[in-house]
Amino acid sequence: MSKIAKKPYSVPEGVELTISGQDVTAKGSKGQLSMRMVDEVKATNDNGVVTVTPLSNSRFAKSMWATTQRLIQNLCVGVSQGFEKKMEINGVGYRANMQGNTLVMQLGFSHEVKYDIPEGVKVEVEKQTAITVSGIDKQKVGQVAAKIRGYKPPEPYKGKGIKYSDEYIVRKEGKKK
Repeated sequence: MSKIAKKPYSVPEGVELTISGQDVTAKGSKGQLSMRMVDEVKATNDNGVVTVTPLSNSRFAKSMWATTQRLIQNLCVGVSQGFEKKMEINGVGYRANMQGNTLVMQLGFSHEVKYDIPEGVKVEVEKQTAITVSGIDKQKVGQVAAKIRGYKPPEPYKGKGIKYSDEYIVRKEGKKK
């Protein structure tokens, strides 16, 4: 039995959550998001309290039970507060800046790396070495941050590359004489 899904979720203030069949829509101050639930679970909204129940006793229904509740919770948090990921660029000469809707990075290659920001995600460059990815959809924000990090992941010897600000890089010792 799922401990996460057993507890009902209270919808935060200022969020309007509508459940019609398998479609869930959340409207808030930041925008509107919607998702479609799998057929093995059912969700009900009773005066701002959301409960998700599995429709069968199958293994898939039990695994999607808590996942669906967490996805509904992410919709509500996204439209009310939003999500953000902070990233750091480490390395001599490594930097980033915005040119319109394109993130341009110098990462030690012979060319600049350009990344077009998708719709629904906002990228800000505070300093040349600090990037903030924000938006209302948690999956899109995480995917954009992972894509940016994938251009130059941090290496373990000097720690050069793009990393999340809360990420710890396990350092290795260099070669000995």
